[in-house]
Amino acid sequence: MTVTRSGPLPGAGADPERGTYDVAVVGAGAVGCAIARELARYRLRVALVEASGDVGDGTSKANTAILHTGFDAVPGSLESRLVRDGQRRLLGYAAETGIPVEPVGALLIAWDEEQLAALPRLAAKAALNDYHSTRLIGATELRSLEPKLGPGALGALAVPDEAIVCPWTTTLAYATQAVRSGVDLHLDCRVEKVRQGDPHRLVTPRGVLRTRHLVNAAGLHADAFDALLGHHDFTVTPRRGQLLVYDKFARPLVRHILLPVPGRLGKGVLVSPTVYGNVLLGPTAEDLHDKTATDSTAEGLAALRAQGGRILPELVEEEVTAVYAGLRAATEHDDYRIAAHPGQRYVTVGGIRSTGLTASMAIAAHVVGLLADGGLVLGPERPLAPVRMPNLGEAFTRPYQDAALIARDPEYGRLVCHCERVSRGEIRDALAAAIPPATLDGLRRRTRARGGRCQGFACGAAVRAQFEEARGCRE
Repeated sequence: MTVTRSGPLPGAGADPERGTYDVAVVGAGAVGCAIARELARYRLRVALVEASGDVGDGTSKANTAILHTGFDAVPGSLESRLVRDGQRRLLGYAAETGIPVEPVGALLIAWDEEQLAALPRLAAKAALNDYHSTRLIGATELRSLEPKLGPGALGALAVPDEAIVCPWTTTLAYATQAVRSGVDLHLDCRVEKVRQGDPHRLVTPRGVLRTRHLVNAAGLHADAFDALLGHHDFTVTPRRGQLLVYDKFARPLVRHILLPVPGRLGKGVLVSPTVYGNVLLGPTAEDLHDKTATDSTAEGLAALRAQGGRILPELVEEEVTAVYAGLRAATEHDDYRIAAHPGQRYVTVGGIRSTGLTASMAIAAHVVGLLADGGLVLGPERPLAPVRMPNLGEAFTRPYQDAALIARDPEYGRLVCHCERVSRGEIRDALAAAIPPATLDGLRRRTRARGGRCQGFACGAAVRAQFEEARGCRE
């Protein structure tokens, strides 16, 4: 089990053969981690290589956290097939590993006659995507399902199998299981050049990494990485989505994921509960050129509040806990850009948009199949190391509520972050985990500490002290 964040890469010594990986996966977001986990089923030397200092530190950490049915995907597309398969796989995996999922269902709401007329077409589209559980409902039933909805809603398309999920735990579960099953995780390891050959040589600031097969799961940078291999099949345009996170007191206002009728730039602004007990409003859809532009803007947030006030008027009167923005990897194509290049022993996984979290496990299985078709000898499968993730969801028992757990270890009853009810025991466990956080933000994604309404004002010093004490012990 190897996780490296600094120093030279292992295996760069005098014996090149021993230092050569069978597969290197570049990019440790949800999709890259899922691919590494899938490869760990086989007796292969696998590297998961990430430019950032943590897994899930890009697009995967800042999405709307919805487990999609794929009802509105392009019929017949690769995305449609992989989202359907991925939802089934991820639901099973979540139950097995403790990832919080809540099947709250969604309502696609029509606010004018044109949108109302579009609902039957969307139901027919869902059927073409092999999803047959949608249901058209009128204004009266809609109002009974969502009493706090703003005036003027004419009807909706009910999509009962849409769910909310914890994106942080999902990505971390994939990565943890991969590492425990033998994958080497190299963080703070940006690939700057690729020298093609047998093996390929990935040039990084920490040295050269050799690999026979290569997977590009670089997310927002997938097009730039593709160009290193001589391909120019798509261009990633970062699409910024700004979101408002409302306090837990707002949670009773909404029972379902409230979706708009989709437009040209995507699914539009939604209102959704989260597994952490908050309510999300967003995202915006702003096509940019800067792949690092994750700042929020006054104009974007004002537009969200205006739209949120129409959807759920009482919501905008509630306290805002946090504001964040994420970048989605939009391309000029309306489908995933997953392509095998067998002559180069290389697979591109690009254009993975907002459905990527849902489809991640199916994408992984698809990519491993492409690698096998391109000459990777998989051999017999082996069992993966079991993992059980700490629960971050409000619908399930948290450690501070578990009397038996606290009796065995009182640290789980000693709260540090009172807004999010996070104990010293949970922080201790995260800091001692197979993939410990390198930053306080990484710790927040693992525990929710400092993520509540005070944003660390009350608990920040105590959380930092425990974080720095653990880092000092490791170093």
